[in-house]
Amino acid sequence: MTRFIHDQFAKQYLTELLTPYGQVETSKDVTAEVREIDVLFTPSDQPTQNLETLGILGKMAANSAIFEPFRNPVNKSEIRSCISKLFDSYAELERQAKRNNTRINEIELPQLWILTPTASAEILDSFNGNLDEESWGKGIYFFPPGLKTVLIVIHQLPSTPETLFLRILGRGKIQRQAIEELEELANNNPFLEDIIELVHNLIAVLSARQRQEQDIDKDDQELIMKLSEIYQQQLEGIKQQERQEGRQEGQEEGIDRERRAMIESILQVRFGDIDPQLATIINPLLAMNREEFTPLLLQLSREELIARFQ
Repeated sequence: MTRFIHDQFAKQYLTELLTPYGQVETSKDVTAEVREIDVLFTPSDQPTQNLETLGILGKMAANSAIFEPFRNPVNKSEIRSCISKLFDSYAELERQAKRNNTRINEIELPQLWILTPTASAEILDSFNGNLDEESWGKGIYFFPPGLKTVLIVIHQLPSTPETLFLRILGRGKIQRQAIEELEELANNNPFLEDIIELVHNLIAVLSARQRQEQDIDKDDQELIMKLSEIYQQQLEGIKQQERQEGRQEGQEEGIDRERRAMIESILQVRFGDIDPQLATIINPLLAMNREEFTPLLLQLSREELIARFQ
């Protein structure tokens, strides 16, 4: 399912963003039943960067936190499962404290942050979710204090720089708009290079799943094309800049290398190792512009691609 792809992306994405600020564990096992917490974050005493860089996400990571991102709207059963894992983690911490003859302060217990694109009014009412707009703004619903659980409804978040890193984990138009904003921000921010690479990798992974299982929904199809468009715009921007600086020839070679890497990545994810037959189609693809080669890479089978260029 494409949900698994996006779940893995969400874990990698949060890990890349939060690692400078503390310890990040993904797929953390809890209890003898071996249920996994998606992302467990423990803040560092001396983070290498300022948490304010991450906006609302940074505010969420000020203390120990558990993040459970959902690609599709979360349901009641999934919320209860997340809360159950939270309490299992508390029990484990309490057992460790007892063995070490220490006590746990309430503030040391991680807060659960459930990330969902949308949530119905019924779900919010059933868990008594309440807004704290003065401190947190719209779209962030706090459950009763004893549950230490917050539901982030991504599509209700305002489109501001403070919510950008959360909106990346939305879907459809919300996610595509956030990715565009992230690309613009990354132009002058080396910290985001690894994040951009993760986002770009979705092209290859989603296109592979589209061919293998044909379960890509409309949102993901549009996301593939948006990411491809942004990628091409980046290359053209670099090319234009280098023309102005009088280094067009060398930069064009660099652009070709990046385009080749993109094409090879998609071919490898879709078809495995690039054998001599597949290798013969790379140069013809490089001679095409993005509008021409992207649909071919994403839609044609191995046999169709080879036949197309023979």
